[in-house]
Amino acid sequence: MRNIRSIFDVFAVLFLLLSFSAEAQDYKAYQDSINKLNYQNFVQMKKQLGITAENRPGPSGNPASENSANFDESKVKSYDLPEVLVSNNGKKITTAEDWWEIRRPEIVEDFETSVYGRLPENIPSVTWNIVSEKDTTLYSYPVTEILLEGVVDNSAYPEIEVKIELLVGIPKRAKEAVPMVMEFGFINSPFERSASEPGSYFASAYEPKWKQQVLSQNIGYAILVPNSIQADNGAGLTSGIIGLVNHGKPRKPEQWGALRAWGWGASRAMDYFETNPKIDENRIAVEGVSRYGKAAIVSMAFDDRISLGFFGSAGAGGTSLLRRNFGEQIENLASSGEYHWFCGNFIKYASTLETEDLPVDSHQLVALCAPRPVFISSGSHLVEGQWVDAKGMFLAGVHATPVYELLGKTGLESLEFPKLGTALADGEISFRQHAGGHSTGPNWSTWIAWASRYWNF
Repeated sequence: MRNIRSIFDVFAVLFLLLSFSAEAQDYKAYQDSINKLNYQNFVQMKKQLGITAENRPGPSGNPASENSANFDESKVKSYDLPEVLVSNNGKKITTAEDWWEIRRPEIVEDFETSVYGRLPENIPSVTWNIVSEKDTTLYSYPVTEILLEGVVDNSAYPEIEVKIELLVGIPKRAKEAVPMVMEFGFINSPFERSASEPGSYFASAYEPKWKQQVLSQNIGYAILVPNSIQADNGAGLTSGIIGLVNHGKPRKPEQWGALRAWGWGASRAMDYFETNPKIDENRIAVEGVSRYGKAAIVSMAFDDRISLGFFGSAGAGGTSLLRRNFGEQIENLASSGEYHWFCGNFIKYASTLETEDLPVDSHQLVALCAPRPVFISSGSHLVEGQWVDAKGMFLAGVHATPVYELLGKTGLESLEFPKLGTALADGEISFRQHAGGHSTGPNWSTWIAWASRYWNF
């Protein structure tokens, strides 16, 4: 019997190995197909732009590479940032009225034209349906969880369906409408981690989970699934909400990329929050890590209903200055692997134009959130690495501060880059580099204490 059992065990192991091998081969074939379609779409966009030359190669994140990105602060070149409080015609902006009526619209226009793209006029409506609703207990806290599906009207092009996935958790012990933190992430993840970035849960293994922390303060949580809005690859640009609006055809150079589409999805979630009497629509925060940190700040910059921001390791294309030659560069973002986050025009700045030709930079993106409070988060350079450029994110806050001050707020409290673990949290722009990795996990408790000043809990 033991011999028979051993034979069965061997066959079981072989069966599992063959299954894993088949799944790996299927995934590789799928990824190869996606990469091919990515490149084809990338080339098609360059053709629309009239660009025939190859893009400048982006630096490598591997310090041992011959083409390694700069990770040495002493080798950062001097640069000039676009003026945040000088209009395009040279007028100095000295009043809040001029900011709202002159300078801010100019900055929005530049970001829409050159970086994130503009929203089409004919985006169809979204109808929110409740898929399920249940009372449950999470970390000993009674919660009502609502799984929602935002069905986008596709009557004009039935070939493409878009159904936005949103999970909402409302503390049952609340006696009045609760504030809500909306995270870009994934609902059915095997690990609970900020923005569901690969590996980020290891960085915060000893921290209470983020849902646990917000529930302890009677704050609700929401998880918005970005891929249900728009796929995270160039191959998906003819599907998702971008493809639906374009009736399955390729987008034009000035049209929105995935980051703006994810931000549009966040705005549709805001629409839902406004209809739920158990949610305080005036106390909604948005949070995300890495590419979803970029999505979080884009969401807040273009939707003034979002009251607080929590941007984790958003890096280049998000909260880090693009003009700093440190870590990830514009050439990496405008490559065939990441160009879909941005509008097609963005490719020009890694080919026929230079980074210095870009009319905007990340300090102006932070400024678009003013006067609403924002928290810029980064991991340790020893754990997360330096690709996301923590100092570049800090400096974006420094250079956005004049706008906050013009509007009667504090902005970032210091011009000196703080030591690891030190929180600059006394102003409407806050910054902290925690000791963990690519995650907001170790900064949640600091963020909640900071947010309590504005949400009064």
